[in-house]
Amino acid sequence: MQREEIEFNSEGSIVRGWFYRPDGVGPFPTVVLAGGWCYVRELVMPYYAEEFAAKGIAALVFDYRNLGVSDGEPRQHLDPWAQIRDYQNALSYLETRDDVNAERIGAWGISYSGGHVIVLAATDPRVKVIVSQIPVVDGYRNMRRVQGTMGYRKLWDIIQEDRALRFKDPGSRLYIPHATAEPEKDLSTWPFPETYTTFKALKETEAPLYQNSSTVESVDLLLNYDIIPFCRRVYNTPTLMIVAEGDDLTLWDLEIGAYNELPTSKKKLHVLPHTTHMTLYSDRSKLATAAELASTWFTENL
Repeated sequence: MQREEIEFNSEGSIVRGWFYRPDGVGPFPTVVLAGGWCYVRELVMPYYAEEFAAKGIAALVFDYRNLGVSDGEPRQHLDPWAQIRDYQNALSYLETRDDVNAERIGAWGISYSGGHVIVLAATDPRVKVIVSQIPVVDGYRNMRRVQGTMGYRKLWDIIQEDRALRFKDPGSRLYIPHATAEPEKDLSTWPFPETYTTFKALKETEAPLYQNSSTVESVDLLLNYDIIPFCRRVYNTPTLMIVAEGDDLTLWDLEIGAYNELPTSKKKLHVLPHTTHMTLYSDRSKLATAAELASTWFTENL
């Protein structure tokens, strides 16, 4: 396997990533991977890319615009529809490579991008197979539930404050932590101490460019994110959804509901027992299980 630094243009921003080329002679089936809320390319995705490459499948891992090594302003701004267009421009980049079989391209996503890849399956015929892990399904319902009534009131207040600030001074904006150690005291987008500690540890060990912050406008956009209408348009794309048993971060009941909305008969649901949302990052044995499931799905269907 070889890992190559790559870059491509996505709507005027230079997006950068890694291309994992398997041993052997191409062109190769290829999977494109991007991450979730505030993720950079070093966060767990190389583990999956290496697993895919070991099975003869090339992989492209990239940082969205505004994050990590990619260009784009404002920094740490997460627009889900722009991120989906980054995925699409990654597909266009792959089509230019002689070592990629453009008729055999798949997409993998986790958490926020777990929802993105379902949108891709519904809207981009170049995507032939997807794996969606612990996806965000409905941002509004997700925030209402995980924030609780009082937390959501605070979240809504800061969104209104940010809207007013950006109108008054377009160069200014507010930021909010991804997670905090004490969510009962400090407002954050994903109010879970285990999220804070897990990503803090990953930043210290393998992902130094990760930042525990996003624009408040990112959360405003999250509230309008709902993949269910797109689920209903996935008619013929082989889809594996991997869910963590009892996931109360991105809400496994919403995930299973989204799976049930997929009309394709070429689908499979795998619920990982004794697993949480965050142990798919912190527990290497759980990660290995998910990577094996994903690589097997792509090997069989791509």
